[in-house]
Amino acid sequence: MTQKPHILWADDEIDLLKPHIKFLEQKGYEVTPVPSGADALDLCQARAYDIVFLDENMPGISGLEALAQIKALRPNQPVVMITKSEEEHIMEDAIGSKIDDYLIKPLNPNQILLSVKKILDSRRLTEEKTNMSYQQDFRNLAMAYNERIGHEEWADIYKKLVYWELEIDQTPNKQMGEVIYLQKDEANSNFSRFIEDEYEDWLNDPKADRPMLSHRLLQERVFPLLKNAQTGTPEPVWFVLIDNLRLDQWKVLQSAIEELYRLEEESHYYSILPTATAFARNAIFSGLMPSEMAAKFPNLWVGDDEDEGKNLHEEDFLRLHMDRVLATKGQKMSYHKITNTEQGKQLSDKINNLWGNALNVIVYNFVDMLSHARTETTMIRELAPDESAYRSLTQSWFAHSPLQEILQKIAAKGGKVVITTDHGTVRVRRPFKIVGDRTVNSNLRYKAGKNLGYDEKDHSVLSVRKPERFFLPKANMSTTYVFAKQDYFLAYPNNFNYFVNYYKDTFQHGGISLEEMIIPYLVLKGKG
Repeated sequence: MTQKPHILWADDEIDLLKPHIKFLEQKGYEVTPVPSGADALDLCQARAYDIVFLDENMPGISGLEALAQIKALRPNQPVVMITKSEEEHIMEDAIGSKIDDYLIKPLNPNQILLSVKKILDSRRLTEEKTNMSYQQDFRNLAMAYNERIGHEEWADIYKKLVYWELEIDQTPNKQMGEVIYLQKDEANSNFSRFIEDEYEDWLNDPKADRPMLSHRLLQERVFPLLKNAQTGTPEPVWFVLIDNLRLDQWKVLQSAIEELYRLEEESHYYSILPTATAFARNAIFSGLMPSEMAAKFPNLWVGDDEDEGKNLHEEDFLRLHMDRVLATKGQKMSYHKITNTEQGKQLSDKINNLWGNALNVIVYNFVDMLSHARTETTMIRELAPDESAYRSLTQSWFAHSPLQEILQKIAAKGGKVVITTDHGTVRVRRPFKIVGDRTVNSNLRYKAGKNLGYDEKDHSVLSVRKPERFFLPKANMSTTYVFAKQDYFLAYPNNFNYFVNYYKDTFQHGGISLEEMIIPYLVLKGKG
């Protein structure tokens, strides 16, 4: 038998409230009436109630005094303040003490019931409404991604899937969690076929309907914002690239950032393949595709077959890119790569000194480090077993990071900020067997080499036997690239079970998925 919700109601005129109490009891609530704040405190010390109603103006211990003591005793106790007064300071005192609702006498039965339902049933009602709305949209989404659609429609579908994923994640029981996962997987299967059909044309057919890709981002979206190139007026653009930041992670950070900034543009671009830092981020800063970088700047490009760090020359690529594209060469810019808290604090301390630059680039590597740590560290795996917890960790990091402090300082002076990333990540769940020699790269979502062995009839991967058509460098004439689709990861047959158990449910990048390829891009203006 379900227990009735129990309400404690304290009012020095409690006898006059008997009709309201009877009304609540008829609606299925149990009500304990008491005539004073002191009695309410005594009962709250003995047990918790589903709701406590407190009259603000009681003799002896007032409602506000009782409220403070009840919250000290039970911080999560829902409390509704009831008063005859509409004075602003009373409302502010009550709200500051974290009440859950505020009612003004004379009371109306439906007003009371609405307050009770809002507190006790809001989570249940919200879950029911969310589940019902998603079920109604489920069919529309499924029909959309089973049609022949373009890159803009795919971005819209991904954004809507992320929206529902976050909405369902906020419900108490997450009843539709498995359904949204299965729908995302089906969408990724169709999206992978779309990329297999269209990506090569995007790069080679001048008439193709192509999205903005990594190597066009700065030239098409960032450089046009550098107004001081012509006017000489110090109005820098701050380009903040948070490595591995997926759309869902941006969404959980958005409210905190929009407290500081006005959102001028919220859009997206597509990452090139491989969706890996060495390729995608270098393409952003150089304005070139990987094979073009390797050909034009062999001293800066570092291939998969080399041991040197792959992103050590981003600043050089950026300076060359600016000089090549902008009419006014030699503009002042700065580049900062942050890989730990101390570096972030040092940058925060010198923000004011960078205001005279046309462009200030900040590459923040925390989310990338988090994904690697989650793979390698048992404790982080326990803290972030799934996407929901992964988002929560990202949100917690940002709230206490030097990056938030940096953004606060830029916002205080009304600065313009572009926030984006170079690629996303996908939680991998299914292994795909592949064989390669010791020269093959170690990435789990793509492989490049001359002697790759795998089931070529299996559609879990995309094979690229002509890397030049994908503007990818070749270590030798027979180099092949293999990209994992959906949530597959590439595993060697040797010690296969150990490998699979170690990497399953980790967040990886380099392959083809909505999460890795469709990238959030934001332009914000500090509120000052």
